[in-house]
Amino acid sequence: MNIPFSFGKIVREDDFTDRAQETAKLLCNVRSLTNTAIISPRRWGKSSLVSKVLDMLSDDSEYLVVRMNVFKCEDQQEFYTLFAKSIMEQVSTSVESLVLNAKEFLSNLLPKVSFSDPLSRYEIAFGFDVKSNPISEDILDLPQKIACRKRKKMVICIDEFQQIGEFANSSKFQKILRNHWQEQQDVAYVLYGSKKHMMLNIFGEYKSPFYKFGDIMFLPKISNDDWKSYISSRFRDTGKSISPEVAGYIAQLVDNHPYYVQQLAQLSWLRCEKDCSAETVDGALENLLDSLNLQFINIMDSLTEKQRNFLCALSDGVTQLTSEKTLSTYSLGTNGNVRIIRNALLKRDIVDMEGRTVYIQDPVFKLWIVRQYSIL
Repeated sequence: MNIPFSFGKIVREDDFTDRAQETAKLLCNVRSLTNTAIISPRRWGKSSLVSKVLDMLSDDSEYLVVRMNVFKCEDQQEFYTLFAKSIMEQVSTSVESLVLNAKEFLSNLLPKVSFSDPLSRYEIAFGFDVKSNPISEDILDLPQKIACRKRKKMVICIDEFQQIGEFANSSKFQKILRNHWQEQQDVAYVLYGSKKHMMLNIFGEYKSPFYKFGDIMFLPKISNDDWKSYISSRFRDTGKSISPEVAGYIAQLVDNHPYYVQQLAQLSWLRCEKDCSAETVDGALENLLDSLNLQFINIMDSLTEKQRNFLCALSDGVTQLTSEKTLSTYSLGTNGNVRIIRNALLKRDIVDMEGRTVYIQDPVFKLWIVRQYSIL
């Protein structure tokens, strides 16, 4: 059965929704070798956007493309190791070229090429212990060396980049990265991650080494009208029908959140035989809330009582969070305590801010809180 909606993975081709302006901008940045940081809340489609742009470059022999995810890196040596491995493996077209590239560019690291599985995938390892023989920061110049030697342009895409903020001496390491990367004339860096608050600290703070490193792209929400068109066409293409109003209702329920729109649309599509009604969508939403119940309970259990009360206030639509009535109704303590609570939840990416307005990042979590905890 061909299910027409996709979530929880990088989406491509027909599953990719709108983002025409963002796609054009990122493609322009990449072609002009402009460093770019992409910032948005979790599950808004950053990885899918990057993949779409890189797919558009795939037939252009002028570019070498490297992708890596540094989420599991715990320190700068692990970062250096992954950086070198990812570049060498992805710019090489065969095991023979990997061996030659390794000898030319990484001979001092004692490279070893091996087959990692029966499908003959190959990977590179280094013949020494990086803890006793640390990799030099000069490894950061590897992209420029390769680009210059091969007379190509290189695009380095690093997912979960906010992880470097967790390293010991993070500020010093960020200075090292910037000092090397800003000198590279044939390389563009696309840096993005799933924790908006930490990414803003890295790229938005005046004193941060990465301040004004390049262009910052803030992904906006996809509009309800775009979702109406997309959902309606996907139903139609699979022999089912949904009115524009009900398609818009799906997106509206989850605040036009890309991940949840796809998920709720899929559940609604599965529940209807031919025509999808608002009642069908409501039933699908109940299924979605039930499936996430344990996850949301675990989040609430990890919070203090006042943090839970703060989320209840937001879920109830309270905007004057420091008013006497709010402080009393939700047992939040003092004005200063509200700021402490807000900042703690911001750091965990549970809430976000637009201007001075605080809101819960996960719209389905907000719905769940309303049903489980609301006091209004």
